[in-house]
Amino acid sequence: QVQLVESGGGLVEAGGSLRLSCAASGRTFSNAVMGWFRQAPGKEREFVSAINWNGNSINYLWSVKGRFTISRDNAKNTVYLQMNNLKPEDTAVYYCASAAGLHGATPRANEYGYWGQGIQVTVSS
Repeated sequence: QVQLVESGGGLVEAGGSLRLSCAASGRTFSNAVMGWFRQAPGKEREFVSAINWNGNSINYLWSVKGRFTISRDNAKNTVYLQMNNLKPEDTAVYYCASAAGLHGATPRANEYGYWGQGIQVTVSS
């Protein structure tokens, strides 16, 4: 069993920054692909970013490339999402997810077996 707990969300003005953290406990974190997804009100959940176990495979949603940076610290069992130049359209509940047994940073939600409870990010215009 894997438990994922997100933190770092909140309210920020457009152009501002936030850093989300996801602390993992339970089964081995260092071998898992870790991903971030988000869901805005009335919209489908969408992939934001993912990173494989050693950081050699990283994937981003096209609209966040150059603004968001994913990273991980396997010693702390934590994955991060640094979000810069935030826009109102980034407003959503952000979810951390974990996928075991994969090599690449998959954007497919159905490959992630464990999910956090989600954290709200609100960007005001």
